[in-house]
Amino acid sequence: MELRPYQWEVIMPALEGRNVIIWLPTGTGKTRAAAYVAKRHLETVDRAKVVVLVNRVHLVTQHAEEFSLMLGGRWAMTTLSGDMGARAGFGHVARSHDLLICTAELLQMALSSTQEEEHVELTAFSLIVVDECHHTHKDTVYNVILSQYLEHKLRQQWPLPQVLGLTASPGTGGNSKLQGAIEHILQLCANLDTWRIMSPETYRPQLLEHRPQPCKKYDLCQRRSQDPFGDLIKKLMAQIHDCPEMPDLSRDFGTQMYEQHVVELCQTAAEGGLQQRRVLALHLRRYNDALLIHDTVRAVDALASLRGFYDRERTTKTQILPTEHWLLALFYDHKDELTRLATHGPENPKLDMLEQILQTQFGGSANPRGIVFTRTRQSAHSLLLWLQQQPGLRGMDIRAQMLIGAGNSSQCTHMTQRDQQEVIRKFRVGTLNLLVATSVAEEGLDIAKCSVVVRYGLLTNEISMVQARGRARASQSVYSFVATEGSRELRRELTNEALEALMEQAVAAVQKMDPAEYQAKIRDLQQEAVVKRAARTSQRDSQRRQFPAEHVRLLCINCMVPVGHGSDLRRVEGTHHVNVNPSFSIYYTVSREHVVIDRVFKDWKPGGTISCRNCGESWGLQMIYRSASLPVLKVRSLLLETPQGRIQVKKWSRVPFLVEDFDFLQHCAQNLADLSLD
Repeated sequence: MELRPYQWEVIMPALEGRNVIIWLPTGTGKTRAAAYVAKRHLETVDRAKVVVLVNRVHLVTQHAEEFSLMLGGRWAMTTLSGDMGARAGFGHVARSHDLLICTAELLQMALSSTQEEEHVELTAFSLIVVDECHHTHKDTVYNVILSQYLEHKLRQQWPLPQVLGLTASPGTGGNSKLQGAIEHILQLCANLDTWRIMSPETYRPQLLEHRPQPCKKYDLCQRRSQDPFGDLIKKLMAQIHDCPEMPDLSRDFGTQMYEQHVVELCQTAAEGGLQQRRVLALHLRRYNDALLIHDTVRAVDALASLRGFYDRERTTKTQILPTEHWLLALFYDHKDELTRLATHGPENPKLDMLEQILQTQFGGSANPRGIVFTRTRQSAHSLLLWLQQQPGLRGMDIRAQMLIGAGNSSQCTHMTQRDQQEVIRKFRVGTLNLLVATSVAEEGLDIAKCSVVVRYGLLTNEISMVQARGRARASQSVYSFVATEGSRELRRELTNEALEALMEQAVAAVQKMDPAEYQAKIRDLQQEAVVKRAARTSQRDSQRRQFPAEHVRLLCINCMVPVGHGSDLRRVEGTHHVNVNPSFSIYYTVSREHVVIDRVFKDWKPGGTISCRNCGESWGLQMIYRSASLPVLKVRSLLLETPQGRIQVKKWSRVPFLVEDFDFLQHCAQNLADLSLD
């Protein structure tokens, strides 16, 4: 576990107790450097306690390997992540260990918990290591945690923990000019209370020797010369646009901008009580999704997505509007023609290019290993299916699997956190040699033998580009960007290269600032941030008190039938919103099959999905909390009718009324009282 000279150079101020950001390229040993700082901290600081924060579950295990090698079993170390099931409270675990590696969300929940076993104070730690610290901005979980640190600092509440940030890509904050990028870097430094950003100067030549530099290739292709499948989808969308209920709307079909427009139309129609217009917008979004899938992978994948949506609509909806009858007929009348065109239409040129890349990489070199990055879970699933079915790749030794997000909020497929861990393990040991991944694999995934990275038609920022490129760790590795000539994706990748250079200039400018000027700037930014956060908190608190909860009615988003009031809702564990009114059960049905969640919760388990009894719209799931069955509602499934009109909100935290916390004993007492009355 010896450190290289450039690693010693960047950690020296941290060893003296200063707050620093270590800025090193991917693959050059940031984690090992941080582990050494933690070791020295534990050796030299009285009653030291270290917490290492990560933003991805799979990084908990990966970092634990590096830190345990450095610590050598001398200190009590443990890990915590959301998939660990039943466990002792966070506060208890933190108090009984010297070093804790965890996902940032768990620490945030512990900081705000009122339960003694769960709660922990930020000042309980003497060193906080923030992995991928470029995420410490706006309302991210990292910044919420560090904002508490800044509040302690500005109130002069001591002692404060030391902060050590790690990043390969501070970014430019969306700025294209140097001054804006400098301001972004300074804000990042202020959020982390950074004394200095450390990068090698004296030992920069040695760093360059150890820095993996993949060969970058732009693999560009032409658009489909003919696209009968896409043309028919657009024709059907145009027919929907011609309906009298539709307003004048851009017809830039198959773009993310169009998707944004129909999402906004869907919301305004719901709030305005324009049920037919909302349904039309909802179906247009599905067609647009199909065009995006068609552009990324195959027409058969796009058709499968559409067919899945319409089959669900036909089987789950119990009340169908005349407009919905027409929309169902429109699709099913053209389904056979769409199937014929999808099956016999021209291939996607991007897939042809991807096939050539994989044939070159997996046909020539010994023991290749690669990652194909794509934008969505749906495209990852479709690409894996294509890989398994493509005749030109069947003879090659390609052992592929998906690596996608663990959340279950999306309608399309997802992975459990255990699935993610197992796929990464198999990729690391070589059982798998190709991952088809979303951004979940961009940051921190350390596979030394990864020899090819393909960014497949992605429209992302410079941070994503730097992070994805950094997964190519093997010598003479290849980084390929696949896109259509003249596309927005290509223009963005070229812009990202310029922004990466701008980022480096901005960091250098901050490093060269006069120390007194720098510290004054940091203090000003910190005071400004604390004031802004207090103002935002006050504004949100006012928003939550805008109406009495009993004056807000809950309506089904689909059929707009009133199903309760805001006063019927309670919060379970600060997150889940349930309806505790016994009469609410007449409004919904519960499926027999239980929802599968790859976690064991302390006080509850999932039951079946719940749906509107009137129209079949999905509302959420049933929660079995101790002995009580409670309906957990998705806020997007409801329309709120307030004294000032109808609104739709994206998060429960944005509802304009207060929701009380769930009291289990009170709930049981109320049920007993109701039974005695019966």
